[in-house]
Amino acid sequence: MTTSAWMMLQRNLLYTAVTRAKKVVVLVGSKKALGQAVRTVGSGRRHTALDHRLRRGGTGSRPAA
Repeated sequence: MTTSAWMMLQRNLLYTAVTRAKKVVVLVGSKKALGQAVRTVGSGRRHTALDHRLRRGGTGSRPAA
């Protein structure tokens, strides 16, 4: 995630990317870009608790090696 693609930094797009992962999600980029995406509401308001999920750091389970 980078601020150079600022038009794509929207909460609904980030939520879709994170929730469609089957096993693990790795976010690469700046904290500033992530923060901007979480704060920027795209089309419509959704109550997803995305900020809570990201702060918690996942479920604590690790994928099998």
